[in-house]
Amino acid sequence: MQFDDPAGMRRVCTERLGEKAGRQFAAMARPGFRLTQPTDDAPAAGRSRLGGPALLEPGTPWPGIDGVPLSLHAVLDTDALAAWLGNDLPTRPGLLNFFYLDPDVPYEEYRKLDASSPEACRVLPADPARALETAAPEPARRYPARPVHAAEVIMLPDCWDVEDDDVEFDPDEHWGAPSLILSTMDDFDGNTAGHHCAFGWPDTSYGTGVSYRDADGPAVHLLQLAGDEDLGWGWGDAGTMYFTIPAKAFAAGDFSKAEAQGRCC
Repeated sequence: MQFDDPAGMRRVCTERLGEKAGRQFAAMARPGFRLTQPTDDAPAAGRSRLGGPALLEPGTPWPGIDGVPLSLHAVLDTDALAAWLGNDLPTRPGLLNFFYLDPDVPYEEYRKLDASSPEACRVLPADPARALETAAPEPARRYPARPVHAAEVIMLPDCWDVEDDDVEFDPDEHWGAPSLILSTMDDFDGNTAGHHCAFGWPDTSYGTGVSYRDADGPAVHLLQLAGDEDLGWGWGDAGTMYFTIPAKAFAAGDFSKAEAQGRCC
């Protein structure tokens, strides 16, 4: 659920959920971004972009799995995003390069690979002062570069990312906190499928029922990539790709723990 106005977000929560539950739900909001086409009034967010070459420090090896190189899908310039993220960006990683195993490699090679392996995705940080454009080796795809504007939004979690201890609810009316959110915030659902987003909360409502939590609580959402015909990538029928990282690893700046999950109808 995305809102342009924090005060409006809090008002909607209390109107729909009641004073106590509304305040509890609103407290779960996170700052995030809609990634859109830049315009004269909405410039690109630093060096952030979809596709194009990677921006890596000299000597950084191109990531791969079992000898097959991953494809670069996006770069986020966190220095350009830091002011809005505030304390939600505990370290300053500079540039973040997002790689994933592209299915469009020779079929005989691809079918031998485990797309669910942690090595099928990689998020590599780079110092902006030292980063150089690095072209993908074959057979990785080389997607066209598209700069992106990062529109600041406040995001609430999808109902599946809310647990019973997060929000007060009446057990006689609802089987759990997700039921409360689902029934009262129905036209403010978390479905942002079809859009590219960064940070905040991932869209997990698109028929997945998936909760992005680990033993330490909600994972940190880094990037959401929708299918994009202009760029030439897709994730199955109405699919979306999510990059997340455990909260402790994010706080420590350890992006080797980042994960990617694709969801489709």
